[in-house]
Amino acid sequence: MNKIMMLTGAFLLCLLAFNAHSTAQVKDTSALKQGRWSAAGRADKMSDKLYRELGLSHAQEKQIYTINEDIIRRRDAIKANKSLAAKDRMQQLKSLNEERSQRFKTVLTPNQFKKWNDWEMKKREQLEAKMDKKQERKLARKTT
Repeated sequence: MNKIMMLTGAFLLCLLAFNAHSTAQVKDTSALKQGRWSAAGRADKMSDKLYRELGLSHAQEKQIYTINEDIIRRRDAIKANKSLAAKDRMQQLKSLNEERSQRFKTVLTPNQFKKWNDWEMKKREQLEAKMDKKQERKLARKTT
């Protein structure tokens, strides 16, 4: 009888530990779904994508990661600074993008830099098209 109670207790303890672990994982993934990535996590994700897309060496990947993490941290600080006027905030963010480009230029080969630059331009065009579409919908709602 004592062995059965010990086994039952051990089983329940394992079940509770598993449940606690599962709950912690659900909380972690829900935080990720809500966009709560750390600067290091976002830099890692961006650097990994560039590593695959541009065929970076491991040394280049480390340098790109360092650049991305620095830029992301500074970008987050600018976005968090509510005392900045919208125009000033946009100017500082634009300046950070230009700085990233210049720093990437020192790490990437000319061919890699061209490929990255073309990719960025394509993303920018897609974003502008999306913003235009959103503006058109907004104007259409106002007129109706």
